[in-house]
Amino acid sequence: MGDAEPRQRYVSYLRVSTARQGASGLGLDAQREAVASYIRGRSVGSYGPADHLCEYVEVESGKANNRPQLQAALRHAKHAKATLIIAKLDRLSRNAAFLLALRDSGAKFVAADMPDACDLTIGVLALVAEHERKMIQARTKAALAVKREALARERAQLEALGQEPVRRLEDGTTRPLRLGNPNGAACLKGIGNGAAVATVKAGAQERAEEFREVLSDIDPSSTMSARGLAGELNARGFRSPRGGHWTAQSVIRLRERLAFS
Repeated sequence: MGDAEPRQRYVSYLRVSTARQGASGLGLDAQREAVASYIRGRSVGSYGPADHLCEYVEVESGKANNRPQLQAALRHAKHAKATLIIAKLDRLSRNAAFLLALRDSGAKFVAADMPDACDLTIGVLALVAEHERKMIQARTKAALAVKREALARERAQLEALGQEPVRRLEDGTTRPLRLGNPNGAACLKGIGNGAAVATVKAGAQERAEEFREVLSDIDPSSTMSARGLAGELNARGFRSPRGGHWTAQSVIRLRERLAFS
């Protein structure tokens, strides 16, 4: 008897832009159907069997740039050796943060509406989004330069007239004719840079840190037994750091490593 055909594994990521849409399900049903239809299509013919491991739903306000559900979905897909699937790529293709997260996650990716899109496509879209970001920065820098020159001319004119080179505001206060904080670099005094000098731990410790949020997603209260948590990790398709199934002992070792980090 030959080896059993490996099962394809998918983790889905759905997104709605408002809390009202998330509560009502508006937009989610269509996304779920698109994802389900794609997975059904991959479960027949020469593709072999396919499993839908989990669904993550993000409700975005349009203001915050952090996407905890996207990060959780990427972690799940990466560690479960699964493919992250979304329903529609068209709107997200203009979101640089989303594309860069996909590009740098190391997870496989597919879009139900653009099944031919691959890591190369995402890389190209990310480059386009990054180029646009740099163009915006360049335009902003140029605009600031124009503003700085205008302030310099105004300051020179006031000095030529023997007047104090400041702008008088409606509330009676004055402001120096220059960009930035009036106190200059003094405003930065006392601000630490601990986050900037933090180093990424290597080897097993780095791998353990990748699972910190995974454990928090599954057991937010940290009350599950090691055996129960191992079973849940296996049920969700996560692989242990060595690539095998989770055991109570491997969970205990992971918890100990995270506790002392």
